Amino acid sequence: MQRNFSGFSRRLPPLALLPLALFLGAGKPATPTAAPIAAPTVVSNASGLLPKVTRKTLANGLEVLVEEDHRIPIVAVNLYYHVGSKDEAKDKNGFAHLFEHVMFQGSKHVPEDTFFATLEKAGATGINGTTNDDRTNYFETVPANRLALALWLESDRMAFLLDHAGAETFASQRDVVKNERRQNYEAAPYGRVAEFARAALWPESHPYHRLTIGTPEDLDRASIADVQGFFRTWYVPNNASISIVGDTTPAEAFALVEKYFGPIPSGKLPTRAAPPLPVAGRSRQLTIEADVTSARVQFAWVSPAMFAPGDAELDLAASVLAAGASTRLEKALVYDQKLANSVSVHQASRQYGSDFWISVDLRKPDALPAVTAAVTAAIDELASHGPSADELARAKTRYRTMYLASLEQASARANQRNMYLQFLGDPDAFEKDLARYEQATVDGVKDAVATWLPKKGRLVVSVVPTTGAGIAGKLVKAEDL
Repeated sequence: MQRNFSGFSRRLPPLALLPLALFLGAGKPATPTAAPIAAPTVVSNASGLLPKVTRKTLANGLEVLVEEDHRIPIVAVNLYYHVGSKDEAKDKNGFAHLFEHVMFQGSKHVPEDTFFATLEKAGATGINGTTNDDRTNYFETVPANRLALALWLESDRMAFLLDHAGAETFASQRDVVKNERRQNYEAAPYGRVAEFARAALWPESHPYHRLTIGTPEDLDRASIADVQGFFRTWYVPNNASISIVGDTTPAEAFALVEKYFGPIPSGKLPTRAAPPLPVAGRSRQLTIEADVTSARVQFAWVSPAMFAPGDAELDLAASVLAAGASTRLEKALVYDQKLANSVSVHQASRQYGSDFWISVDLRKPDALPAVTAAVTAAIDELASHGPSADELARAKTRYRTMYLASLEQASARANQRNMYLQFLGDPDAFEKDLARYEQATVDGVKDAVATWLPKKGRLVVSVVPTTGAGIAGKLVKAEDL
């Protein structure tokens, strides 16, 4: 299972510490009188697995979620902007990721490079941000008595980022993003394989055709007006939600959010509609040469969107295929036939559609035909007969264990509630999500594999070790099968 996709994190080193009085007193943005706090809606878990979440919407459209948990004197703050690389216009690839960086550089009342230092001086941990295809989030965990500081800092960059971030800031962070791309893609083993595969799997008209990291060409041609316009369009209260989990009360948290975020005006959001999934009408093969030691082959299919029918079943199918030495592909390819060094399988779930991946690192390049035959046979077997009852039970147990363990952290619950709100409109969908897996059947997994993973319609990506080709890889052939 892959729930965080391919998000990018941003962590800046703390610089000189500034007096907290600057941030807690006169430095606060001047705001008009806040509107009275409306009566919140309480959404509760019927099973009692988790504490209740209380939800309200500010007049400007900001969604606020509060889970009261007094076991530890900390509060996790998680702010979602419901914008990712899928929302970028053509020739504007990388804008969402760029802003993930820019947002840490300072705002009107927060001097350059002091965001981290201010929070860390107050005892905060887990300060970061990530971007993926569907959303951008910012988060920190603070001592309970520093909740006001965290909310003020987040509100200042929502309201006043562009008062500080000008052409110089955007130019410097554009260079940071381009360097990140060089390190993680252009100068990393197999680094460009994902870029070539994504472009082949998703048509150019679909927003998932592009990677979140961005392209140097699009970033270089962007004007200051382009990037400022992107911010003004998407980083507005009515395109955001804030999830607060920990040692606070709904009354306290709502009052603070109203104080700092309430006066920020809402924006006019563009109309968004989910594009149709591409029709699986042909199979394709990419041949990539790379100066690496191990040949690699990947098989990929377009698959159902997160929470759509078949999504959970494909997560379970991935576990049946490769989640330990006794699972089908690992046992066959790594241990029995000794054709591969490793096998990984996952369903990469997204809002507008997902993709299902099987990746095999070969022991020898000439093992490709045998590995392809073994993978095809394993998929055909699952599509015809499904997993055994024992295999399905083990896959469910594995998922349940990981899922429940993840809920121990307040920061993870805060993020999960925001994700559920964006994808399902229900921040309290923990039981609903878990039930998808618990209620999955052998026939359900069989049908999902048969529907979504046909031989006709798959993408095969073959990476061939080639001296002098560059470690990131270069595409040398793309053909229909």
